[in-house]
Amino acid sequence: MELSTRITNITGGGSDGWDVFYKARRMIAAGTDVTELTIGEHDIRTHPDILDAMYGAAVGGHTGYAEVPGTESLRAAVAARIAWHTGMATSPNNILITPGGQAALFAAHNAVCNHGDTALFIDPYYATYPGTIRGVGAVPKAIVTKPDTLFQPTGAAITAVAKGAKSLLINTPNNPTGIVYSRETLNDIAKACIDHDLWLISDEVYDTQVWEGTHISPRTLPGMAERTLVIGSMSKSHAMTGSRVGWICGPCHVITHLANLATHTTYGVPGYIQDAAEFAIGQGADVEEAVAAPFRRRRTLTLKALEGQNVIRAVPAQGAMYVMLDIRGTGMGGDTFADSLLDAEHIAVMPGESFGKAAAGHIRVAMTIDDDNYIAALNRLISFAHSRAQ
Repeated sequence: MELSTRITNITGGGSDGWDVFYKARRMIAAGTDVTELTIGEHDIRTHPDILDAMYGAAVGGHTGYAEVPGTESLRAAVAARIAWHTGMATSPNNILITPGGQAALFAAHNAVCNHGDTALFIDPYYATYPGTIRGVGAVPKAIVTKPDTLFQPTGAAITAVAKGAKSLLINTPNNPTGIVYSRETLNDIAKACIDHDLWLISDEVYDTQVWEGTHISPRTLPGMAERTLVIGSMSKSHAMTGSRVGWICGPCHVITHLANLATHTTYGVPGYIQDAAEFAIGQGADVEEAVAAPFRRRRTLTLKALEGQNVIRAVPAQGAMYVMLDIRGTGMGGDTFADSLLDAEHIAVMPGESFGKAAAGHIRVAMTIDDDNYIAALNRLISFAHSRAQ
């Protein structure tokens, strides 16, 4: 008996690009002390007040089946948050609550792609993007950006591959590059989507982590509300990664169909977790700022540590909890550099090649450990790079 090609081909029949991460975890399991700067996991945990709200909701009895599209009150809270952040009127009927942002990405592509359809995405990309597209039976096609244009996609590049495609997936603030798409870039994206009748899936889970520039949700641009599905999550904004609460914001008729999909797949998110998410959103922007503050601070520390040398250069770290470093001055590729760094210094970072072709010769560093240990590891990384420079 054989499994479906859809499930066996999720990673395209090869590595998922996380080899260094898995190697680091094996080293840790064997007792080696490894400094992990790999995944986007906060070094703080979910605030006790949010956990108290979750506990109170659970012992209060909200442990049965919750409304599949999400509780009315959480959908209203998410809609109000989106309206406040973007300035665009949003109602609970525009919102579907999902088990995290990843489930939202999967559901959104299910909504707009038929089997065999081409689904576009931007390279560099978050590691799950092509697999998510393959998982719904669509065909992933990358739009490769360039370091010298700060990894921002152009309308011309989208147009060159848009014929016959059904959707375009973007991510701003961007993981892995830390780039915040400019208004000019987003206007180009919007024009391409309208001209070529593309659905836009906009992953905005880092919308609270903006260090330079302004986050603009493309849903707010003229003609885009009816063709945009926005992905959001409590994971990054409120340090609730393990709680698995995300959402899709989109046209009401799409949300109705997505709720039907959820009925036949996830059957919603536990009510007590939704209640905790509602409580967290209700604490306002100050809580979101407090969660983001360590990454803003470490971004400044990173840029200071890189001053006075030119072997390693930072891609402008405009947002998100990572910094992308150009290590081509060492003469090494990202894979080789990351693997050698792990062996020599027991520091784990993600090679740029994990995120596509465009980030070759780069590494992604997650700013996710306390300041002192982070800077100590970064200084060792810089020294290692200088020792290997050609």
